[in-house]
Amino acid sequence: MKIVVIPGDGIGPETMAACDEVMMAASQHFDLDLELEHEIAGTQSLKKRGATVTHELLDLVKSRDGLMLGPMATYEFKDESKGEINPSMFFRKKLDLFANIRPSKTYPGLAKRVAQDFDLIVVRENTEGFYADRNVESGGSEMLITPDVVISLRRITRLCCERIAKSAFELAQHRKKHVTIVHKANVLKLGDGMFIDICHATAKDYPEVVVDDFIVDAMMAHVVRAPERFDVIVTTNMFGDILSDLTAELSGSLGLAGTLNAGTQYAMGQAAHGSAPDIAGQNIANPLSQIISGAMLLTWHGQKTGQAKFLAAAQAIESSALHLMQTAQVTPDVGGNLRTDSTAQALVKHLLATPH
Repeated sequence: MKIVVIPGDGIGPETMAACDEVMMAASQHFDLDLELEHEIAGTQSLKKRGATVTHELLDLVKSRDGLMLGPMATYEFKDESKGEINPSMFFRKKLDLFANIRPSKTYPGLAKRVAQDFDLIVVRENTEGFYADRNVESGGSEMLITPDVVISLRRITRLCCERIAKSAFELAQHRKKHVTIVHKANVLKLGDGMFIDICHATAKDYPEVVVDDFIVDAMMAHVVRAPERFDVIVTTNMFGDILSDLTAELSGSLGLAGTLNAGTQYAMGQAAHGSAPDIAGQNIANPLSQIISGAMLLTWHGQKTGQAKFLAAAQAIESSALHLMQTAQVTPDVGGNLRTDSTAQALVKHLLATPH
């Protein structure tokens, strides 16, 4: 498996180095024959190549089996005409990575923010919605009508609703067989009305899966109060963006939240957190989000190619991460005293002791 690795900005090089170490240990232990090909994007690419991301890099990614993307200083990228392109958006759009998959769960050994243990996944549509950078062919979908008036457009399409609904129900088939649809159809009657109708229509193909739905504002309250009620949550782009960060924090930290951006042909593992420039270079950033994202990419590749050894390697990485949490071998943000690099070393030690 050939993977393009882009460390990113801020803490990205530190957390990605930890992820690299774990991935190569898994490759050795499970005979995966991984090749990690390092490239640049973001601030480093802007200085060297005049753009935060290039089409040459896109062509390289398309010729490989997967992409690992580190956190980017996206808030600083404001003018695409100057090469300041959001790399995460660029790859999601150009590779048609329509499903953003964000697991969240409580971990034994870590302090809980909620009364009960939970284990859920937010499945978020990734290529349309309110985000102005992925709605129209030319330019953005936010318009400054007058100095005091802005209009923002949202795009919702039948195709995107159908495929994100199917992704959610396929996931639920292998979990607790429960899908929750989150929407605002009481106000956004056409767009979210179509989304919820398509989700319910898709449910007919999965009769063993229980389906319910919640208005997004009510859903926030339900998730905070009783996240253990939920299994697979499917929703549109912006609602999913907010909801997945909330559920990650309920699990203990955004630093534990892995993310997979998946399409039909391509996939990208991506840490859920930002570039955190305030702690960059201090070797204290939590690498587990990046490492778990790497495991999710291995799972996707194993399922796509039918190679069980990739699934076994991903499971071993996730089990080793769980062991670290249970034994407090973690970074200070989640109650431990390890550094970024020593967390990776502890995980590799446990991983290599895992039977295969």
